[in-house]
Amino acid sequence: MSPKVGVRLSGTGGQGLVLAGKLLAEAAAIQCGLNVVYTKSYGPEARGGASRSDVIMSMGEVDDLVNSPVDVLMCLGQKACDKYFPDLVYKGFLFLDSTNVTVVPTSRFVELPLTELAAKKCGGTMVTNVLALSALCALTNLVTRRALREAIKSTVRENFLEQNLKAMELGYRLARDLRKEMSDREKNNLPNFGYLREKAKRSRTSASRSASRGRQG
Repeated sequence: MSPKVGVRLSGTGGQGLVLAGKLLAEAAAIQCGLNVVYTKSYGPEARGGASRSDVIMSMGEVDDLVNSPVDVLMCLGQKACDKYFPDLVYKGFLFLDSTNVTVVPTSRFVELPLTELAAKKCGGTMVTNVLALSALCALTNLVTRRALREAIKSTVRENFLEQNLKAMELGYRLARDLRKEMSDREKNNLPNFGYLREKAKRSRTSASRSASRGRQG
């Protein structure tokens, strides 16, 4: 079975989790060459209740259509944290918006005041989703910075593009500054999912060489 990573981006309906999931899926699949399954939940609980986007990333085929349990959980709201934390694997990565999440069921988490910072530095809370996703990717290396930027440029409408790119850059700066404040132990506990891209790249290179040898033979 090929290695895979399950990511859940969760919050309150209306916080843009569907877009965040779409951006992550596109960055992983189109820009980084991974196989991806992307699902979303924004039905009867779309406004006011917990909602989510799920992204499964793998270097091989993805057989799972249900993303549970998850390796990475991002929560932008308290209801989402309460509802989805049980789906996080043991020692999984929990990333929280401390503006909205005040009760945390574990001592193993990383937090930033994402909604507050979006309002103060990005001109409004509408881009909290992109700010949060960018910080998450910077902390865990889910996708490359370039891949996420290209996904934003190809997905977000032009009249909102500048604000979203600003939020993305802020997210990476916040993650960088947060790393500086961490102890060595805390840094070592951060996951690094870049190995998926490296394995996928080696697999493609090997397949290309095999095909080339086959044509020469």
